[in-house]
Amino acid sequence: QVQFVESGGGLAQPGGSLTLSCTISRLRLDYYAINWFRQAPGKKREGVSCISSGAVNTLYEDSVKGRFTTSRDNTKNTVYLQMNNLKPADTAVYYCATDTLSYCRNLTLYGMEFWGKGTLVTVSS
Repeated sequence: QVQFVESGGGLAQPGGSLTLSCTISRLRLDYYAINWFRQAPGKKREGVSCISSGAVNTLYEDSVKGRFTTSRDNTKNTVYLQMNNLKPADTAVYYCATDTLSYCRNLTLYGMEFWGKGTLVTVSS
């Protein structure tokens, strides 16, 4: 069974930074694109970023472009989401998810196979 360990969430002030980590075990991670999604209270889950299997390509939702950076270390089976210049609108539970493909789709939930349990990010002064 695929297992996830997500960490790095917490409370940040507006303009602050957090780095999320997602370590996935029992899966050959270097075969698959990995996505980050988020879900704010009362809202639908939305795609935030994607990184292809070999980290050649990345994709970001418009509101996080220039502020968030996703990366991966396949030797550690870990994917990261560096979040800078955080805004209150970034408050949400953040989830990592594995795609069935090696390349990024259009930040859609479709095609995601395995999901982490999420980590809460709260941006507030």
